Amino acid sequence: MKLKIIGSISIILFVLTVTGMFTSCQSDEEIEFKRYYSSGSLVYQTKCQNCHGTHGEGLLRLIPPLTDSNYLKINKKSLACIVKYGLRGEINIKNKIFQEKMPPTGLAPIEIANVLTYVTNSFGNKSGTITNQQVEEDLAGCK
Repeated sequence: MKLKIIGSISIILFVLTVTGMFTSCQSDEEIEFKRYYSSGSLVYQTKCQNCHGTHGEGLLRLIPPLTDSNYLKINKKSLACIVKYGLRGEINIKNKIFQEKMPPTGLAPIEIANVLTYVTNSFGNKSGTITNQQVEEDLAGCK
C-alpha cells in the first residue's frame, strides 16, 4: 500500500515538475500575448459576441463577420477607432456589403487592445499581439 502511495506521489511530482519546466520556458512575448488574448476573450464575450457571434460569424447581411483576416490586416490601423467609436457607412467584406451602424463600445484602450488581440488571433486569424501602446497611437489618429 505504501509503495502505491509513494509511486502516485512520484508521478504527481514528475508531472508538476515537467509542467513547471514547460511554462517557465515561455518568452516574455508569449506570456504577454496570452495575457492580452485571455483578457480579450472575456471582453469579446461581454461586449461583442452578442452581435458578431460566438465564432465571429456575424449575422447574415446585418452584422459583418470577424473571420476575414484580409479585411483585418488591411484595416489594422483603424480597428481601434472602429471598436472605440463605432462604425457608420458601408463596408465590404468578402464581397458582401454591410450597412448597419455599429455603436461605440466605450471600452478603455487596454480593453480595446485585449479584444483586438483576441479577434485578430481567433476565427482563423493570426496577427500577434496588439498592445495598449499601439491602440493609443491608433486612437490618436482617428478621423
